[in-house]
Amino acid sequence: MGYGNAANVYKKNQIQTASPKQLVVLLYEGAIKNIRLAELAQEQQDIQKVNQHLIKAQDIVSELSNSLNHQGGENAIASELAALYDYLLNELLQANLKKDTEKMISARNILNELLEAWASI
Repeated sequence: MGYGNAANVYKKNQIQTASPKQLVVLLYEGAIKNIRLAELAQEQQDIQKVNQHLIKAQDIVSELSNSLNHQGGENAIASELAALYDYLLNELLQANLKKDTEKMISARNILNELLEAWASI
């Protein structure tokens, strides 16, 4: 078994045994990582990789949004997070369309704050 395969097995096990809180943290980390990779690809003017990483980040934010429990509209935190995720999705879409590093950084900073909040719970 090669190192790459071992890393994939470890990551798969980590996800399968994670608590719901840990899954949210892993999703935030994945979105942040992909935005950072998009920023680096932007510096290298690799438009294909910018697009690829920003789409992955958008997919992760969409998954976070879809996993919210609105409890019939009575969960104010879920509603506020849904609005924030919609904003992030728009920022990431605009960042991808315009290859706008500032929007990437802004989205990454917001996700970092959310990650810190979830990690401290």
